[in-house]
Amino acid sequence: MDMENVKQIFRDAGTAISRAVQFTEEKLGKAEKTEQDPNFEQLVTFCDNTKQNTETILKNMEFILNSNPGMRVENLFFLDKKKSGLSSSEYLGIAMTEAGNDFGPDTAYGSALIKVGNIQQTLGLNQREFIKSANDCFVNPMNKYLETDMKTVVKERSLLEKRRQIHIINNCYA
Repeated sequence: MDMENVKQIFRDAGTAISRAVQFTEEKLGKAEKTEQDPNFEQLVTFCDNTKQNTETILKNMEFILNSNPGMRVENLFFLDKKKSGLSSSEYLGIAMTEAGNDFGPDTAYGSALIKVGNIQQTLGLNQREFIKSANDCFVNPMNKYLETDMKTVVKERSLLEKRRQIHIINNCYA
């Protein structure tokens, strides 16, 4: 190793130690943190709130769309249900319609079962369409936003913080 490499290693080590000392002093309250531009602070706060709210909304929407994990497990065991892709409401509607036809469509009870069964089937179909649409138009774009744009923002913010610390250190030795 030549002398220039050794000097560079000592400079890098000194910089790393200075960063650690500055960071520790800031966290312990012994040193004042470098004030940042108020507009930048507002953007940081907005970014944090956006990320937190987006994650909360996404979790709640996914819970609504996949609200019954027991039913998903049950569908694994009943392959005929899984293949058809019908929702629970549709199965209920089919069962009610069949029961109504068994009782007879001309009886009050049979007629009521058929009407309610048809409505249940329509509700189930609408529910399936809603879930598909919500996943395609809401959940997937939100996940993509969190995985791409928000990761970039967090990474850039971290880079800015590191550069701020380097700037502090450089000003200390200047």
